Amino acid sequence: MSLVVDVDIRTEIPEELPQVDQFTERVLTAAARYLKVSGEVSISFVSDEEIHELNRFYRHVDRPTDVLSFALSEGEDDLDLPDEVTEPLGDIVLSLPTAVRQSMDYGHSLRREVAFLLVHGFLHLLGFDHQESEAEQEMTSIQESVLSSLGLSREEEARP
Repeated sequence: MSLVVDVDIRTEIPEELPQVDQFTERVLTAAARYLKVSGEVSISFVSDEEIHELNRFYRHVDRPTDVLSFALSEGEDDLDLPDEVTEPLGDIVLSLPTAVRQSMDYGHSLRREVAFLLVHGFLHLLGFDHQESEAEQEMTSIQESVLSSLGLSREEEARP
């Protein structure tokens, strides 16, 4: 099982998040390993303005959001690809300014917030939908397990 991660940085990276590309790959690889999934995912770090436009265009919601996911095979059969080609899973778009605000609002580190949003977006690529209460509980459990495996659980962050 392997995950190919392509990172595109289109906004300013806060100094609390050095080496964001390596951090992103580590988080998403942990999520893929936990879920026993392989494939390729693209992640774009963007401004509030850019994610606002995407949210308005694709979801018809006229405001910025924290993360958007664009799965390449929503409800479709798996692609029949040669063995040496990695299956594309989709794109995740994450607003760093929103992640910064949310980390302050929730009282945890920016690293934890970004990791949470990455795993959350990844789960959406795989077809999870938190509009259903059962799926929301499962998503929460997976997110917390992956974050904990990376030392980013709420309890671990609360320790001095």
